[in-house]
Amino acid sequence: MTDETRGDQPFKRLFFALDCPPAQRKAIAQWRSELGLRTGKPVPADNFHLTLLFLGAVPLAQIAEVCEAAAKVRTPGEALRISLDRLQVWHRAGVLSLAPEQAPAGLLRLVYGLEQAMLPFGFEEATREYRPHLTLARDYRAPEPESATPPEFFLRAERFALFESHKGRYRIVQDWPLT
Repeated sequence: MTDETRGDQPFKRLFFALDCPPAQRKAIAQWRSELGLRTGKPVPADNFHLTLLFLGAVPLAQIAEVCEAAAKVRTPGEALRISLDRLQVWHRAGVLSLAPEQAPAGLLRLVYGLEQAMLPFGFEEATREYRPHLTLARDYRAPEPESATPPEFFLRAERFALFESHKGRYRIVQDWPLT
């Protein structure tokens, strides 16, 4: 495990997400390449995921407690199937992403459960409105690109995970079943 230090306390940058299966990553990356993007930094396909809750800097001493709290979150009881059928640009954040036209109720309940479970830890990011998305590019400063083929991807998840972000790479710290 890698770690960073803020002040005198080591920490990891963590977030909860649904992992994107390898075949889906490949299909999304191929579709993105057909957009012919001329701006932004493409997210490596290996980093494709659907964010549930960003925690930010978590002290190493707290990670076990965060995992214990996540393990108690009530899950949908079945695999989640999320349609990624909308290409969108978040101009202020400079993000190009895929998102569902409508988020499944099970996904929203999972996110709410995670938000509630993380409240005692005081993570700042937990107060943001949840917008499910899979980031395609960062530093994107252009209008929404035209696509010859509309996005029609389905992310199927049987587990949710706690990820670590370190030097541009994402790694699963721990995961839990949705069923």
